[in-house]
Amino acid sequence: MNGVGAVVAIVIFSVAFFLIATERVHRVAVVLGAAGLMVALRLVPGDDIFYSEHAGIDWGVIFLLLGMMIVVGVIKQTGVFEFLGIWAGKKSQGKPYRLLVLLMVITAVASPFLDNVTTVMLVVPVTISVCQKLDLPTAPYLIAEVLASNIGGAATLIGDPPNIIIGARAGLSFNDFIVHMTPIVVVLFVLFVLMARVMFRKAFVHKPERVEAVMRLNGRDAIKNKGLLARCLAVLTLMMVGFALHHALHLEPSVIALLGAGLMVLVSGVKASDYLAEVEWTTLVFFMGLFVMVGGLVETGVIDRLGGWAVDAVGDNYFLAATALIFGSAVLGAFFDNIPYVATMAPVVEELVAQAPDKDTGQALWWAFALGADLGGNGTAVAASANVVVLGIAAQHGQPISFWQFTKYGIITTLVTVVVAWGYVWLRYF
Repeated sequence: MNGVGAVVAIVIFSVAFFLIATERVHRVAVVLGAAGLMVALRLVPGDDIFYSEHAGIDWGVIFLLLGMMIVVGVIKQTGVFEFLGIWAGKKSQGKPYRLLVLLMVITAVASPFLDNVTTVMLVVPVTISVCQKLDLPTAPYLIAEVLASNIGGAATLIGDPPNIIIGARAGLSFNDFIVHMTPIVVVLFVLFVLMARVMFRKAFVHKPERVEAVMRLNGRDAIKNKGLLARCLAVLTLMMVGFALHHALHLEPSVIALLGAGLMVLVSGVKASDYLAEVEWTTLVFFMGLFVMVGGLVETGVIDRLGGWAVDAVGDNYFLAATALIFGSAVLGAFFDNIPYVATMAPVVEELVAQAPDKDTGQALWWAFALGADLGGNGTAVAASANVVVLGIAAQHGQPISFWQFTKYGIITTLVTVVVAWGYVWLRYF
């Protein structure tokens, strides 16, 4: 590890994170400034920010987000989000907690199959629409949804981006994730539904006059173009099949998202200005800068040294190793964004697994790593892609959510779910 370079990288990252957390400077300006310093001081080689797999911009994440933002932008023109908002309002009878649970269930059930980023992009516009109709505060519902999405997405190989990285590195299949991750995810989601009743209780304000107005609405009237909706849903279905089979097709999810976006644009005939207006350019730029910031910690050896300390500390106590992985990943993943964190730490975990006495113990370490990283994604507002995307969409719709407004709920959720997940790892594997 380059001593001086590592210290400088840590200082730059820490100051940037402080500025993001305090919101004294716009987060995009912060990450661009920090990324620029990392490159200018040669903590990250200039070419690496564009081409390095571990220390540069993860273009797979960027283009997955871009493709799905375009898809959402086209689908929005059909009026289906307004339709779903009216449906949700009627189904819940306008009762705030019932509505929250309904939206959380939809999000958590869809996330394991669509991936949590795609799911929140589709559900958030519906949520904003129904909250406006019922005159409910939007932020608590959006926060609850993204927390539910990160929990639900942990259930499968394709549900959360870190799982894709772990699955590829460890040779774990879709069925492996179903068998080992889905049971505890179901338990954690039920627990979170109960927690939400307490955490968001101040948002549950029932307004009968607004409910009556929503109950009188006809959802079908919200659909502007049934033919366009049918074509969009057909393309979306093809995309979902592609996401589910991307390993067999030998296509990255980002490629499927771009192909789907291109096909949807072609069959819809929607103007470029209409669907591009829905692209969260600030969110994409934020991720680019964040990846470079983390790249500075990778290139200077900070992350590698943390991993080395972990290997030395656990020795041959593999339950201690699993404990360190689940809690350490939850903490570090909450601060570094869990995608670059998992990509960086996966080789360290692989080294730990290689020393395990048997295959089952080795796999237990991978599951502890996955649970810690996935659930740690709820820790702060910048801990997971879905969090950043939701905050960006909320701001674009005039419903901004601050860093600490999100994080105060995220920390509680992460703490409770990680402790329960740790108990699961102990009971099932040790």
